Amino acid sequence: MNRYKLILLISVILATGFLATSIVSYQVSRLSIHDSIVNSTLPLTSDNIYSEIQKDLVRPIFVSSMMASDTFLRDWIIDGEADIGKISKYLQEVQTSYGAFVSFLVSEKTANYYYGEGLLKQVSPEEERDAWYYRVRELKYPYEINVDRDMAHADVLTIFINYRVLDYAGEYLGAVGVGLAVNSVQKLIIHYQKKFKRNVYFVNDQGEVQLSGNPIQPLGSNIMEGSVLQKLFQRAKANGTETFEYEYDGTQQLINIRYIPELKWFLFVEQSESEATSDIRHALYINVLLCLVVTAIVVLLTHIALRRYQAELETMATTDTLTGLPNRKAFDIVIDIFLNESARTRGALAVIVLDIDHFKSINDRLGHFGGDHVLVVTAKTIRAGTRAADFICRWGGEEFLIVIKDCDEHSAMLLAEKIRSAIENELIAYKGEQINITASLGVAVARTGEKIEHVLDRADVAMYAAKMAGRNQVNLSRFDG
Repeated sequence: MNRYKLILLISVILATGFLATSIVSYQVSRLSIHDSIVNSTLPLTSDNIYSEIQKDLVRPIFVSSMMASDTFLRDWIIDGEADIGKISKYLQEVQTSYGAFVSFLVSEKTANYYYGEGLLKQVSPEEERDAWYYRVRELKYPYEINVDRDMAHADVLTIFINYRVLDYAGEYLGAVGVGLAVNSVQKLIIHYQKKFKRNVYFVNDQGEVQLSGNPIQPLGSNIMEGSVLQKLFQRAKANGTETFEYEYDGTQQLINIRYIPELKWFLFVEQSESEATSDIRHALYINVLLCLVVTAIVVLLTHIALRRYQAELETMATTDTLTGLPNRKAFDIVIDIFLNESARTRGALAVIVLDIDHFKSINDRLGHFGGDHVLVVTAKTIRAGTRAADFICRWGGEEFLIVIKDCDEHSAMLLAEKIRSAIENELIAYKGEQINITASLGVAVARTGEKIEHVLDRADVAMYAAKMAGRNQVNLSRFDG
């Protein structure tokens, strides 16, 4: 039981130590990754995306600006818009050269809407779809970015750069610009997300999502409507670029909000902390599994070592180191088994006590090593004369004890006589001498209900009676009640 308690204690210590180390390492790594995302990764990603935007989205703004300041375009308007073919060719050239989805011009004087294929229509303040033009006319800024449907291309959702055109005196001439199909720009957003492994979306000043690759904030949604981002967005508008964290659907989200002045939109770069720490979380699971495996191996090896060590200790404690026979302690362990079996089968249990005659004189003549040699040979002779089921032990000094199951007085006497005769006829060689020894044996057979101590006493008395009668003989103790 103590061995199992020790193994359990070792298991608990190892498992606790390994798990504590793994969990602490995981928490330290998680906090480190969290700080890295908040202070470095998200802001850096926002900077990189901004650089990409300047290349991919801001370019149309510069193209629109160039168109608005182009002398040909302004002179064509001022000169009365005489040749529509010229402006159509110009718009087609812009569209082809700069890869725009559409290019356009709206004249303030004639209200004509021109595009690459000629005159599309006339704008009107009563037309809801023309509201953008009259909004641009009143702008205090040179341009606006507007997401609208393009009538020239089957109402495809398009991002328009609407740029104000002024004459040489600063008077308003109309609006010019280019447009990008939203689906093509959406591909850019998806490209950003794959490239930087973050959720990316753009929000205008009113909180409306203009472009999105984030399923949580789809195109057309408004983060000001019951969203947990509402307060964060207000803070970002007041403070500029800032990184926040918030909880969504039970997971911690980290987000960087940055204002893009060229687009007049806010760039949102978002990442789930759970996704960011998935690698180290998987590493934690692997570490825990390895810890359990190592713990199991260590515990198994400890169990095997303890079992072997315990077996060796038990063998040492119950074995006579000189003769290799069980000792008196072993007898105390097995005798109850013999008695219970005898009671169950109602078989007789016989005990023989054997003592080597004149052993002191043998020790004096041969020395202790010689005496030990005699004991070893005697033990082998006794073992050779008994069955495997019989129990033989060194009782102490030069005495041996034999316990025989299912044995009556007659059979016990025959066995004792056989052993006595074998010992008498055994020639023991030691240092060139041939030594003859004899033994006296006492036999007692247990009766029903008789205590083993009483049986041993009777066998011992019988053995001493054999010595008193001249030694080298067997004496039977009869039960006296």
